[in-house]
Amino acid sequence: MVRSTVPADMHETTMSDDSDDVDDDRALRARRIIEAVAAIPRGRVASYGAIAARAGYPGRARLIGRVLGDAPNRLDLPWHRVLRADGRIGIPAGTAGFREQCRRLRAEGVVVKDGKVPMSAFGLDHDLDRAIWGFAD
Repeated sequence: MVRSTVPADMHETTMSDDSDDVDDDRALRARRIIEAVAAIPRGRVASYGAIAARAGYPGRARLIGRVLGDAPNRLDLPWHRVLRADGRIGIPAGTAGFREQCRRLRAEGVVVKDGKVPMSAFGLDHDLDRAIWGFAD
């Protein structure tokens, strides 16, 4: 029989430390995403992917929806300003959440037609696109 020379509590401590690191990483990630969402100005929208990139997690668009859904202060966040990359509302059409998102966006002067917002007019970077590419107003 082979006996371990590793202290019995070492594995538990390591697992606990790893768990704490994971929790810290999740908390940091959530904080950065929530800050990026909170920074979207009234009357503007951003895609899940744009928020992921601004928070430092490019290519992680799905993570944004997950974090927003789990956020303890989500009612205080401008969650309604986050859309799919093509400007469509990500909540299924006809649901209470879909109607609420449309209502909130329209209350801020954002045009919503058939569940879609023209990103070229209301997207976070629309002024930057115009400055770089010379799009007419």
